[in-house]
Amino acid sequence: MIEIALLAIAVLVLTLTLGVPLPYCFGAALMVMYFIGDVTMKGMMLWGFQQLGNPVLLAIPLFVLAGTIMSESGIAASLLRFVNAFIGHVRGGLGVVAAVSCAIIGAISGSGLTGIAAIGPLLIPEMEKRGYPREYATALIANSSILGLLIPPSVTMIVYGWVTDTSILACFLATLGPGLFIMFNFSVVNLWMSRKFDLKLDDKPNLAQLTGEATKRGIHAFPALLMPVIILGGIYGGVMTPTEAAAISVIYAIPVGFFIYRGLRWDNFLAAGKEAATAVGGIMIMILFSMILGQMYVYESIPQQLVSSIFDITQNKVILLILINILLFLVGMVVNDVTAIILIAPLLLPLMQAIGVSPIQFAAIMGVNTAMGGVTPPYASILYLGARIGNVKVTKVIPPAMILILTGYVPVVFLTSLWPDLSLFLPRLFGY
Repeated sequence: MIEIALLAIAVLVLTLTLGVPLPYCFGAALMVMYFIGDVTMKGMMLWGFQQLGNPVLLAIPLFVLAGTIMSESGIAASLLRFVNAFIGHVRGGLGVVAAVSCAIIGAISGSGLTGIAAIGPLLIPEMEKRGYPREYATALIANSSILGLLIPPSVTMIVYGWVTDTSILACFLATLGPGLFIMFNFSVVNLWMSRKFDLKLDDKPNLAQLTGEATKRGIHAFPALLMPVIILGGIYGGVMTPTEAAAISVIYAIPVGFFIYRGLRWDNFLAAGKEAATAVGGIMIMILFSMILGQMYVYESIPQQLVSSIFDITQNKVILLILINILLFLVGMVVNDVTAIILIAPLLLPLMQAIGVSPIQFAAIMGVNTAMGGVTPPYASILYLGARIGNVKVTKVIPPAMILILTGYVPVVFLTSLWPDLSLFLPRLFGY
């Protein structure tokens, strides 16, 4: 059966390479397993639909809906003005505002696409007006948007926790350290690159002016800043489950968007709901098909055979972790983060445990690798969306994006694998 499983993987890779929509790619692989193998598809489909009834998965559409509402509500604009009050006069400060704002947006929406959708239309024209090249501004905001996949709550970590039966709260905490480290790296790289731009800066305020402006903008941004406090405080305080926190984020975002920031109207509110429903429909179909395919591999003992085969090559932990990171990077280049986690996590988890890597650290390893795929061609969905929002050719965005990835992101990928405390410190602090 190993030959049939490999054939199914080959069909999956071929259809992905040809640009076939993701659900059909997994459907084609399933058909190979069904027609050539001896797996009962009826039983697998019943099992798959039962798994979709898990309440944990309800958090995904709710966080996606919260993210689309935020994109229209004016919450992101308020956060930008508040953060910019502190460093708008610093050379490269506006780029730091972009990175930090995307991290805050990620702490609210749990999605990588929300950052570029909410902040891109506001900040890209402003950065260009201040002297940043438009393609650089687009690349910086697109790269920073992937922080939404790492700063909790994160949709990808909800899926990982569900697939691997790992505490979702522990997974949230595991990616927080690497996410903040990446945000810091992007800020530093941006300050370094900004030296060669002819930037127009705000006049440096005195202490009284800074305090007054920060207080004024802080009052206006308070409802937006309160949102991640409620969500994350509720989750880590044990008051809410991630699913309940997702529901609260939607309930909170609607009145704030309608009555405080007044960016929401009935037309864009309904459009946001439609956009969220379309995205969730595609995600759930991918989850169903890829989950069934993964279960078929487990049924055929593919993970165990994979572990045995890799150990025949080498048993050195460092080399194995480097090889696994390269594999995850390549997978992230061709499929989205959710699909990669559902497909790869059950296969590699036994191997990771065999070399002494805990499921919680593996959550961080998978999180940083699959998030990077969102800005790494050919998949690069966040980068393509950023180019469309920034009205820039993708070919012009890729060079500055690659500089940011190589200098700001890749080091954290390897640190997450080789320095366990980066991802395990906070989970251990909270008793995981």
